[in-house]
Amino acid sequence: MLSDLFEARGYLMEHSLKLKETIEVALLTSSRPLSIDDIQKLFEEKVERSTLRMLIDEIKNDWQEKTMDLVQVASGYRFEAKSSFCENLTRLNPDRLVKYSRAVLEVLAIIAYRQPVTRGDIEKIRGVSLNPNSIRQLLEREWIEIIGYKEVPGRPALYGTTKFFLDDFSLTSLSQLPDINTLTSDDDLMDEQELSSEGNLDE
Repeated sequence: MLSDLFEARGYLMEHSLKLKETIEVALLTSSRPLSIDDIQKLFEEKVERSTLRMLIDEIKNDWQEKTMDLVQVASGYRFEAKSSFCENLTRLNPDRLVKYSRAVLEVLAIIAYRQPVTRGDIEKIRGVSLNPNSIRQLLEREWIEIIGYKEVPGRPALYGTTKFFLDDFSLTSLSQLPDINTLTSDDDLMDEQELSSEGNLDE
C-alpha cells in the first residue's frame, strides 16, 4: 500500500515536471506572448488553468537569478532579457533601433492617458497643429488604433491604445501606467526613447 502511494507520488511529480518543462520551452521559443488559452493547447489532456498559473509561477521563480525574466503582459506571458543586458543586445541589431521624436511620444502619451481622443482633442491639449506623420507612425507601430468615431459633425476618428502598446511597454493594463500626477515634468514621460522595431519610422 505504501509503495503504491510512493509510486503514485513519483508519477505525479514526474508528470508535473514534464508539464512545466513543456511550458518553459514554449515560452522561450515563442515569438509572441502566450496566453493561458495558448498554453492549454500544448497538451492533449485538459490541464486546469490554476495548475498552469502555478507552474508559470514556478518557472518565474526558477529564472529569478538567471539572465531573463518571465513577465506577464496584456497578451499573456513572455520571457524578457533582464534590463542589465539590454545595452549589449541592442548592438546586435543597431539598424532596428528607432528614435521617436518628442512630438510622437507626446501624442502617444496623450492618447494613452486621455483615450478615446480625436485629432482635434490632441491638438487642443498640445496647443499646436498635429503632424499627420505622428499618428501614422503610431498606427504603423500598432501602438494605437481607431476605436470608433465621435458623434459630431464630420465624425472624427477616436484613437486608443492597443494590446501591442501594453505588451511593448510590459504592461498588463492601462491601470499600470504611471500616475500622471507623480510625473515631475514632461521629460519624465516624453523624452526621446530608443525602441526596438521592425523598421525605421522616423518622422
